[in-house]
Amino acid sequence: MPYPESFILMVMGGVFVGVGLGLFFGGRRQEKDYYDRLASRTDMREFLEYSPERFGLGALRMGGLISIIVGAVMLGVGGGLRLWG
Repeated sequence: MPYPESFILMVMGGVFVGVGLGLFFGGRRQEKDYYDRLASRTDMREFLEYSPERFGLGALRMGGLISIIVGAVMLGVGGGLRLWG
């Protein structure tokens, strides 16, 4: 594989890692804000039963982790091709 193609693969991996980090930390912040608002309520039934209204609170974090893993693999493959290709 020529060098320009491996460089493109590394750039794509870097973009995946960047987007994954953004999703991960954004999801953590959104989940923290949600539970902080929930804990400040006087009616704590939903908080104690742990049945939140929003089911996708952990979805952004999981999507971010998957994106980080895919990006790291792409960076590894691109770096290996540049080094040994």
